Amino acid sequence: MISFYPGPSRLYPSVGKHMQEAVKEGVLSINHRSKEFIVISSRTIKLLKKKLNMPESYTVFFTSSATESWEIIAQSLIKENSIHFHNGAFGEKWFEYTKKIVPKARAVEFDINQILSTDNLSLNSDTELICFVQNETSNATQIPSSIVSELRKKFPSQLIAIDATSSMGGVNLNFEDGDIWLASVQKCFGLPAGLGLLICSPKAINRAKELNENTHYNSLLFLDEKMKLWQTSYTPNVLLIYLLGKVLAEVPVISKVHKQVLARAKEWYLFFEDFKTVKLLVSNPEIRSHTVIAVKGEESQIQKLKDKAKKEGLLLGNGYGKWSKDSFRIANFPALSDKEIRQLKNFLRKNIK
Repeated sequence: MISFYPGPSRLYPSVGKHMQEAVKEGVLSINHRSKEFIVISSRTIKLLKKKLNMPESYTVFFTSSATESWEIIAQSLIKENSIHFHNGAFGEKWFEYTKKIVPKARAVEFDINQILSTDNLSLNSDTELICFVQNETSNATQIPSSIVSELRKKFPSQLIAIDATSSMGGVNLNFEDGDIWLASVQKCFGLPAGLGLLICSPKAINRAKELNENTHYNSLLFLDEKMKLWQTSYTPNVLLIYLLGKVLAEVPVISKVHKQVLARAKEWYLFFEDFKTVKLLVSNPEIRSHTVIAVKGEESQIQKLKDKAKKEGLLLGNGYGKWSKDSFRIANFPALSDKEIRQLKNFLRKNIK
């Protein structure tokens, strides 16, 4: 089965081999306070910074998931108020989750075909943190890097937190435009689910120190204390940290990966212009995701298409939320090969009018 599901999705072909190596090397039994783990952790983080062009001054933390990072951010970096811009399910969930911890958190919703404009955007003086999802997996939209840069320039005092779960590892992100970045490895990193990444600027770490919040299970201060030793605050998924390091050693630098992902995305969007019975969910080409493509059609047609694809060994992603029944999504992640993409396109040509 070739998975085009937008997470968990296609693994890099070498993952199986590296898993066998991990078993032989005893990685699954390594203590996370041991010298062996420190070697794995430090090597993986150094490769992550090198391959993704991440500032050396930023600190990488390992978490269980991007969702856990939402909690860490709310507990450790917000005292009174945050603002959440969202146009999809995951941005909305982030806001709702934060509001349970920070009651004064507020949201600004915008349409899936609308570009988030900074022209008339203003913030309350008590706004401490700006949050948004850079690549919204639920509806295949993205906030372009130019808009992210404009937000950084317009609001230099506030912390900016960016969920890049479906783009980190596939898109060339300017990390200096954000203070907190979060992701999970089961998408563009081509790995199984179970490991999250939380990346913080010195400004974010200093803010945590100012708030001096160190009472929660995974407070940022405790994470930072342990990461100074290349360790985690809890027993982590050592296998996935090991696999991430192995995969990062093999993949090209992010500028090359980005070029390939962008070229494939353009080809996918042109491909779907030829059909009459289905259309792209996002009509505005300026905000279409590079890493997730969403296609809409009649409910019965979409269901038959997904069922037939599965029988032929091709797993299409379900639609999400209100589009769950009348759309499907295709992952455009780096681990997918040109051959696999051609196979899916041939199937779609034969089965869509």
